Amino acid sequence: MAADAERWRAPSSAGASSPDAPQAAPWLATSHNRQAPETNSPRALRRITGNSILDGKDRTVSPESYSSFQNEIYLQGLLTEQVPELTTDLQALEDTARQALSPSAYGYVAGGAGGGATVRANREALDRRRVVPRMLRDVGTRDLSRTVLGTRMPAPVALAPVGVLSIVHPDGELAVARAAAKAGLPMVLSTASSYTLEEVAEASGEGSSRWFQLYWPKDREVTVSMLQRAEAAGYHTLVITLDTWLLGWRPTDLDRAYLPFLQRTGIANYLSDPAFLAGLDKPVEEDPLAAVAHWADMFADPTKTWQDLAFIREHWSGPIVLKGVLHADDARRARDEGMDGIVVSNHGGRQVDGAVAALDALPEVVDAVGGELAVLFDSGVRTGADVVKALALGADSVLIGRTYAYGLASGGEEGVTHVLRCLLAELDLTVALSGHRSPDELGPDLLAG
Repeated sequence: MAADAERWRAPSSAGASSPDAPQAAPWLATSHNRQAPETNSPRALRRITGNSILDGKDRTVSPESYSSFQNEIYLQGLLTEQVPELTTDLQALEDTARQALSPSAYGYVAGGAGGGATVRANREALDRRRVVPRMLRDVGTRDLSRTVLGTRMPAPVALAPVGVLSIVHPDGELAVARAAAKAGLPMVLSTASSYTLEEVAEASGEGSSRWFQLYWPKDREVTVSMLQRAEAAGYHTLVITLDTWLLGWRPTDLDRAYLPFLQRTGIANYLSDPAFLAGLDKPVEEDPLAAVAHWADMFADPTKTWQDLAFIREHWSGPIVLKGVLHADDARRARDEGMDGIVVSNHGGRQVDGAVAALDALPEVVDAVGGELAVLFDSGVRTGADVVKALALGADSVLIGRTYAYGLASGGEEGVTHVLRCLLAELDLTVALSGHRSPDELGPDLLAG
């Protein structure tokens, strides 16, 4: 990470006594020999940072100070000449993660289906929409909070289910859970976690918002067992992924013959499940290949239909969200089957090459069921401005995925926290600078293109 810090450091001022001597920030080394202002008083620091004083330890993300994160960065530069260890350009963070990861791990996270057309389409759809700011509106006080499916969120952002995160960082989902809890944001834990759902729940701490994503197993007893474990561990919202009954054609992984599950990475929830273990002839340690084969046989079931959702409703008491909806008719069917929400998503472009961009599908889905179901959105989101665009097109909340995975790869838990602080700060600023005070004020008229 030290190399990355140097990469993002401002150029050092001329005239230093030696190459190793501390360099003054260029805006302090002017021809007028201006001295750094004395800003040691707590009152002065609060004025600069927006009532959020850096102490070098507290990295809790406070809703009252999202946008003041940039002031903290500038103040650190002023007082200590420190710059962020990671770039604040969340789209550029992928390059940092690429350097930190093995080619196989990076390819697994960043890769898409086929030639990557859907991955590119997701970004193109977001880039095509342009924010049209409005002027002379009182935006001095803002409230980004929103309640979605009974979950009160300080901002309409959640962490999407991303599996096998131990290939990105040894702490994997545990680090992500801690960072999400500090931010007060829901984390949707993937079935394909490197740690058990109980371990991740413990890491997130008391009072955290826990959602569980289900890759619906073929075996009904294993399905029921996982749902019971999730509810017992405090997960209150279930997200069922519908677009991964089969793995998409992913050349990045295929060219390396790399599928981490076959190495028993990302199947911790299976290997700890009593119903799954009951189907093995020998303990996992004695015959690990048999355990992997057992997992592969039940991981997904392409024969599932809408009628099967009744079985899940029978065994889950909280809200149920269907992830992977891109067509208005499917959204209506989800409503008719008694579901509580949907995620407009193409799995980040990982399943079908040449699929519709998720953002292009969003308005039609919102028109079909908005107000009747919670409509969440993911795929292609990298920045706070991206979040604003999805909210303007009708999303109730937005899920981020690869971006926080890149933060995890680059800096562990602190890297995820950095990503969340950057994204929330930009979200807050974009809402304000576009002339609005809350997500509820955003609408399609905010956008051009």
